[in-house]
Amino acid sequence: MRTLRAAWKIGRGLWHLLEGLLTIYLRFPQLAHEQRQMRVQAWSLQFLAIWGIRLQVIGQPVPEGPALMVCNHISWLDILVIHAARYCRFVSKSDIKAWPLLGALATGAGTLYIERTNRRDALRMVQDMACTMQAGDVVAVFPEGTTGDGREVLPFHANLIESAIVAGAPVQPMALRFVDSHSGEMSLAPCYIGDDTLVGSVWRTLTADPITAVVCFGEPQLADGRDRRQWSRDLRAAVMALRDAG
Repeated sequence: MRTLRAAWKIGRGLWHLLEGLLTIYLRFPQLAHEQRQMRVQAWSLQFLAIWGIRLQVIGQPVPEGPALMVCNHISWLDILVIHAARYCRFVSKSDIKAWPLLGALATGAGTLYIERTNRRDALRMVQDMACTMQAGDVVAVFPEGTTGDGREVLPFHANLIESAIVAGAPVQPMALRFVDSHSGEMSLAPCYIGDDTLVGSVWRTLTADPITAVVCFGEPQLADGRDRRQWSRDLRAAVMALRDAG
């Protein structure tokens, strides 16, 4: 029975992806920036509902930019979950831009792309992020640089935190975890680490017991004279505290 339900959810999910692509190509050109943001958030909420993933939000996201949000990284689901809780412009590796269907969706949602292996591109991204925030947007990054299992938060890379210093913008720490909707215990089903494949992780998620994505927003903070390395350490500590408290 779980196999049949999972297959049905995959079919509905693919259809929802196609609807999103059509919205980007046909509707977005006529919509204002704020309307696009609302569409992205609504689409993400609908996707979670289609796949039976409950969303629980603790705390309040920043109401408007300029701001940078930093979060721990667990799964391919993370961006969908965060978009459902609060629209933001993500920074992602440039490879995603070329992915069939998903690349077009990410680009339409306002993703900023970076070549992670290119130090010069990282410097460019810092400036692009700062300009984007100064224009009033909220930008989000996963400073761990890769996914973990949710039980530990990996050290934060400080490079992109520099963008908030350049923009004079606050940073809001945010913690994400996935739990069993019935027991409240941590669920490892959505994890995407090690030898996991995307298909395998998706299938494991859809055949698992019902899952709740818990997003905890902390208090925004300014640099207050800290350099990017010290600030990134303090932000990591804030994210860990939010994860444990949530």
